[in-house]
Amino acid sequence: MRQALAFLALRKRRTGAIRPPYVAIGFLLVLTLAAIGAEWVAPYDPGQTSLRARFLPPFWMERSVPEHWLGTDHLGRDYFARMVYGARVSLGVGLGVALVTGVIGVTLGLFAGFFGGVVDMVISFLITTRLSLPIVLVALAAVALVGASLGTLVVVLGLLLWDRFAVVTRSATQSLASREFVTGARAVGRRPLGLIFGEILPNLKGAVIVVATLEVANAILLEAALSFLGLGVRPPMPSWGLMIAEGRENILFDPWL
Repeated sequence: MRQALAFLALRKRRTGAIRPPYVAIGFLLVLTLAAIGAEWVAPYDPGQTSLRARFLPPFWMERSVPEHWLGTDHLGRDYFARMVYGARVSLGVGLGVALVTGVIGVTLGLFAGFFGGVVDMVISFLITTRLSLPIVLVALAAVALVGASLGTLVVVLGLLLWDRFAVVTRSATQSLASREFVTGARAVGRRPLGLIFGEILPNLKGAVIVVATLEVANAILLEAALSFLGLGVRPPMPSWGLMIAEGRENILFDPWL
């Protein structure tokens, strides 16, 4: 009886562990749709100012107005509109960085795992060198030297976040390179590049997608941090990090900012 109860408890825990995260998926879906259709979701232009409507509180506080249900900032700009358009900026940076890092990291990982030897040693040295660099400090220095812009931010972060793609792809490629379908393709005369991109790469789709989701989130956090420090997205373009930086001076009296 005790063993049966333990089995049922273990099965229940396992069933709950693999249950799809519907709340998180729903939140991301709503956020993505709002970012894509920001012109139809947001009632105001995110850069439209009105000094008469400065510091209007959100709907749960006194003095709120229905037109600005999440309030306004120090320049009278609608906060809900800036949040929606800021989601577009954040998701755009995240997807752009994931694309750049994916191309670099997956290519290096494929070559290191397939060829091995000197190629693997050189790429492993590059990965170790990248892991020794502090991302935030290097990104701050690079953006400060080149100049802050959305394109610069995507390129700089893309050149700094490829190591996770490379490590995962290298390990998976080493495992797949000795599989039967790769050996058979090599036996019929398939060239190395054909083996890499035609046989091995399609079988890495699941691992690459998982790493890409992590890198999108990481890039969004780094973009917000750099924008908060004034070296990311430049005003008046809305960005979540920039919005927090603009509102911190009024945190004691207008905490919704």
